[in-house]
Amino acid sequence: MAFPLFLALKYLRPKRSVASVIACVSVLGVMLGIAAVIIVRSVMTGFGDVWQEKILDFKPHISLIPWSGNVVSGENTLAKSLRAIPGVTCVTPEVDTRVMLEYKGRVLAPIIIGVEGDDFPKAYKVGLPFAGTFDLEGDSIILGRHAARQLGVGVGDEVTVYSPKTLASRDEVYLPIKWTVTGIFYCGQYEYDSGYVVASLPNVRDLMGMEKGVFAVHLKTANPLDTKGFARIVEACEKAAPKLRALTWKEADRELFNALAVEKNMTAILLLLISLVAVFCVMNTLLVLTVQKTPEIGLLKSLGFSKKQIMGVFVVHGMVQCTAGVLLGLLASWAVLDNLQGIVEGLGTLGVSVFPESVYGLPEIPHRIVASDVVWAVVFVYAFGALASLVPALVAANKDPVKALNE
Repeated sequence: MAFPLFLALKYLRPKRSVASVIACVSVLGVMLGIAAVIIVRSVMTGFGDVWQEKILDFKPHISLIPWSGNVVSGENTLAKSLRAIPGVTCVTPEVDTRVMLEYKGRVLAPIIIGVEGDDFPKAYKVGLPFAGTFDLEGDSIILGRHAARQLGVGVGDEVTVYSPKTLASRDEVYLPIKWTVTGIFYCGQYEYDSGYVVASLPNVRDLMGMEKGVFAVHLKTANPLDTKGFARIVEACEKAAPKLRALTWKEADRELFNALAVEKNMTAILLLLISLVAVFCVMNTLLVLTVQKTPEIGLLKSLGFSKKQIMGVFVVHGMVQCTAGVLLGLLASWAVLDNLQGIVEGLGTLGVSVFPESVYGLPEIPHRIVASDVVWAVVFVYAFGALASLVPALVAANKDPVKALNE
């Protein structure tokens, strides 16, 4: 065993002294710093994954909308040509607008999706009906689970629908109509389950006073995450409809993903500062150790040990503390993430609302560990741990052996 490692391990043996207590606190500080960084980064990554998945399942991957005006004409012919593009799995001409629903005094203003009945289950991956069916025949409407809960309606109830043209048109009066709730969907995203309802395309056209045309033609693709393949599909859509603008899912929700990325990075930086404070604890431990071991340092130098060997003892001592903290931090983060939902629910029973669904829009807290995040956090701790260990190591190596022996 190398001399610096041997002596460093000897100094690390538990003793009933202040240095031992400080060493334990330093290790715990590094552990908490590493665990906090990994847990938060994993949760933020999980949020990004889930939101991206929900967006790709519910919202269109590409929307063809007018550059000017608000109506797309010849939608059926256009849809037929778009379906022939390789990689396109579903094309739905739609009229999407905000309406007002009323039921027994309760009012809600969701976005209504006007789509052909057979296209709804294909274009919107909401799984099996939570209640009722997805039948859009006749005067029917499908609500999200939370929208139905807020209105207090169930399958078979009639809701009153008010057209936005009532406010926009000064020359005509659009009377409210009653539609029957035939189904309730649940996709697990609060924003969609509370903010969207579905009706047949002809009914929504009538609601908006339209005889023909749609507001947009939406497309779903086989692999929207394939950058090159997706770009080719967008280019083909622009060629098929040169007078329309191709709006991709990344552009439509750019603000959400940008905000999530900024929040993730800023949170990681703040948490790494916690790790940096823990690393300074390691330096303080080594400074205390240099004072306690001053006579031994003087003896070693008088016996001919070099400055490099003396410095090696304290650098290795600091690295061992960092290693212990890193290992404990990795174990702690794994244990917390493996039981994260149980911890959240346990805090909920104590009255501490950690993850309200109405705020975050998800039924449970997501997480995913990314190897690069773990490596980055560990490298940060080791890098600053080595720098922090150099200060007390230099202090110890530059002690005068005669003065050190007399202390």
